[in-house]
Amino acid sequence: MRTRLKVLITILTVFLLMPAPSPAIALTILFPTIAQVTPTQQFTPSQALERLFTQPTVESTWFADRFLSQISIDQVQQIVQSLSRNLGTFQRVEPVDDRYQLVFERGIVSTQIRLNAAGQITMLFFQPPQLGNVSLDEVVAAFEQLPGQVHLLIRRGNETLAAINPETPLAVGSAFKLVVLQALAQQIAAGTYRWDQVIVLDPAWQSLPSGILQRWPADTPLTVQTLATLMISLSDNTATDALINLVGTDAIEALSPRNQPFLTTRAAFTLKNPANQALLDRYLQADESERRSLLATVTDYPLPAVEVFTGEPVALEIEWFFTATELCDAIATVADLPPVHVEPGLADPADWIQIAYKGGSEPGVLNFTTHLTTDNGSTYCITATWNRDTALDEAQFAGLYQSAIAVLKTED
Repeated sequence: MRTRLKVLITILTVFLLMPAPSPAIALTILFPTIAQVTPTQQFTPSQALERLFTQPTVESTWFADRFLSQISIDQVQQIVQSLSRNLGTFQRVEPVDDRYQLVFERGIVSTQIRLNAAGQITMLFFQPPQLGNVSLDEVVAAFEQLPGQVHLLIRRGNETLAAINPETPLAVGSAFKLVVLQALAQQIAAGTYRWDQVIVLDPAWQSLPSGILQRWPADTPLTVQTLATLMISLSDNTATDALINLVGTDAIEALSPRNQPFLTTRAAFTLKNPANQALLDRYLQADESERRSLLATVTDYPLPAVEVFTGEPVALEIEWFFTATELCDAIATVADLPPVHVEPGLADPADWIQIAYKGGSEPGVLNFTTHLTTDNGSTYCITATWNRDTALDEAQFAGLYQSAIAVLKTED
């Protein structure tokens, strides 16, 4: 139910993704105020990065106090070890403009770093790792080796370039919001609504993060386009529920008949809440009609705490399920709409004329879906989903996905 990855994805962050989350998968810790520290040996940024990946343990003295107040030294060690495990032996640091490339045996990681006057790290920014010098077949083979369930589809126009289980429905998290946008666009085209039409925020639509509208006052006026843009770019769950209520579940279910009854994010959070186990059991055992009746009561239940959904996977039966083919078809229909252009995901805007993106995640669920347009008018879709009943190595998945995008750019 979020675009930004809200767990460690071998990227240091205080911003949640996931959606995360910069909304792109590259996440950051940044402390503009440098804490007072005892001077230590002065290091250049390149030397500080090299030390991270060549010393047997990561030392707390290498970091400013405020940095470590947000992330533990054990987490930093875990991130460093994960990168080395996925990419092989660290080889060198290469300065590139205002950032650095960490070169490993099997790939590279674009990185930004800042040091204070004492040579301690105050900011560290890792882009998702990119496999080096690999073919599309090799990237696909690596996706196939992931534990759990995976589907993948890469298309150029209508031509399939690569696929893994493209007709297998999997839980896709917030990527379901593509069909909400699709239903909205259809109704706008039919004259039912306008992009500039003002909608007043209803407290009944309040959901959990990601997003910002859950904190906004009731009766705040918002345009339909603002709601759509927040739903896609920030994966705002309250904006999403507002639009589901606006266009109606009938219109959305016509586009996604597998997901009936179609869940709002608030309904999903309520059903997943361990405190509502009896409600969940009734829902899972009910037929479609009974489920609709139960969903009508979810606003009677208080929203659970966000922390309920930050650990291990919770009730993955309650989700939105799509095939890879359905996701590519959905994003193709909305690829020219402004809301999908705000957040580029893992694609570099410098490489493409247009990027349309939506992803989704919750513990045990991860999806990236991207529609790309080249300067010669060629279009690509790449969607990948990973489901597992335990924690996912999000950095590994993001690295594979970004490597696939890099191959497409090279081949174009």
